[in-house]
Amino acid sequence: MDTIVLNANIVTMNSLALRAQALAIVAGRVAALGSDDQIRALAGPKTRVIDAGGRLVLPGFQDTHIHLQDSGQDYSQNVDLGDAATPDELADMLANFAKTHSRPWVNGTGWSAGDFGAHNLDRKLLDRAVPDRPCLIVASDGHNACLNSKGCEAVGLVAGTPDPMNGHFVLDEEGEPTGLLYEDAVSWAEDQTPRPTDDDFIAGVKWAQKLANGFGLTGVQDPKVEERHARVYRRMADAGDLTLRIAATAKVFPREELAEALERLETMRRENQTDMYRIHAAKFFLDGVIENRTATMIEPYSDDIGGNAPLMFTPEQVLSYFPAFDAARFQLHVHVIGDGAARIAFDGVEAARRQNTDWPALHQFAHIQCIDPADIPRFRQLGVVANVQPLWARAEPSVTEIAAPMIGPERTKWMYAFRSMADAGAPMTLSSDWGVSTMNPFPIIETALTRQPPTKSGDYPAFLPEQRLTLAQCISGYTVQAAAAAWRSRDTGTLDPGKFADLIILDRDIFTCDVYDIGDTEVLLTLLAGEEVHRSERFQ
Repeated sequence: MDTIVLNANIVTMNSLALRAQALAIVAGRVAALGSDDQIRALAGPKTRVIDAGGRLVLPGFQDTHIHLQDSGQDYSQNVDLGDAATPDELADMLANFAKTHSRPWVNGTGWSAGDFGAHNLDRKLLDRAVPDRPCLIVASDGHNACLNSKGCEAVGLVAGTPDPMNGHFVLDEEGEPTGLLYEDAVSWAEDQTPRPTDDDFIAGVKWAQKLANGFGLTGVQDPKVEERHARVYRRMADAGDLTLRIAATAKVFPREELAEALERLETMRRENQTDMYRIHAAKFFLDGVIENRTATMIEPYSDDIGGNAPLMFTPEQVLSYFPAFDAARFQLHVHVIGDGAARIAFDGVEAARRQNTDWPALHQFAHIQCIDPADIPRFRQLGVVANVQPLWARAEPSVTEIAAPMIGPERTKWMYAFRSMADAGAPMTLSSDWGVSTMNPFPIIETALTRQPPTKSGDYPAFLPEQRLTLAQCISGYTVQAAAAAWRSRDTGTLDPGKFADLIILDRDIFTCDVYDIGDTEVLLTLLAGEEVHRSERFQ
């Protein structure tokens, strides 16, 4: 035996053999499970022994919607504006960061679209912070950004500049750009700024995967991969630099003809298949976000402004592209925020099921902030996975003060309706959408259980408490269901003999501790294929 883990409270996540006290590892895979005496008897003179100290051991967690490469580079190399709550705080953080370097551009990331928008963020505020260089700051959700005046000048954004496809430049009353950018206007601007090198992105991935391993993640799914992402991941996989199993979804653009998109993604899939990294899915952005009114609803918005947002793909495209990619055996990974986007996404999967041979694709809808209750049974009927981010399902300003008034009280009842989906038979994975919010699974799980901000000890209003998930659903959503959704069930997701020894040791038993303590859980040890990729200083 290469390694044995003793004195453990092992939850295998296999219902047929749920618990064990010890396990053995050979060549990176689980070789045996049993009692301490049974596993100790298998050890040889060179066997490494890990004493879990009676602690909980689980399969390594897998995050099926995480922007590992982009956010890794962004947060490790630019200023994190996530703690800014006022315009003055944002400007001060940006100005202080600008003093630390002399790069041609000053970049920031992570500001909240719930705190900043057209009412309090524009190029003039950024000019105050960075008057001498171009500046671009991108919101945590990636759907909003802002340029200062020199940034507008550098990218050629002036009055009369036409909106890019599926993007919008916010204008003031005189028709001048305010600097705010929505949706694909963000990528339009980024494409005209000095871009980080591949080496910068590799450094960002290394930083991010260390963070991920520390949170108990052994596998991820990057939901928006283009040529550069593929090139960087492939280079790292070839060099043996990955400490996470990476599945990836290649982005499809609505400007592409179907045949062109299929050929491009089939080439990407063919050229990106390694043991630790592969492309297997096609990513479709069907709408944007509620905060900037780019989410597509079935009925118009309920506030005084009203109106609605068009789909980013036409319904006709959805009804032809989805069946075509399904027939080519791509998993579909679909961004849906509004209930209108969710409905047409279901229609697209239904068309694929009707036209093609049924197969276990486990197509995924990510986010599902709003859904019409009539569509909830379609998850089970069509075999669609609900890929949800429970940390957002709480009574915070972006929900209660912005989104809820925009969609009205009746539709708010079905916002982040996770328990209704699960009870209706929807396969469900939990994920972070990092860098939109923390990648730490434990505050996410706590919020899924409480529908309250983590570590609030129950003294904060719960948002739609009837939509709380169970702990079993949450752990499955990070292990068994996540492995299936990432097409890794054969080798991961449970601690069964023959599967990879991807496991974590926790500092507490989350099955028995107070629910309001789950968010503070620390991962003491993370093994990937039996090899240590994280060890806490507290674990000796």
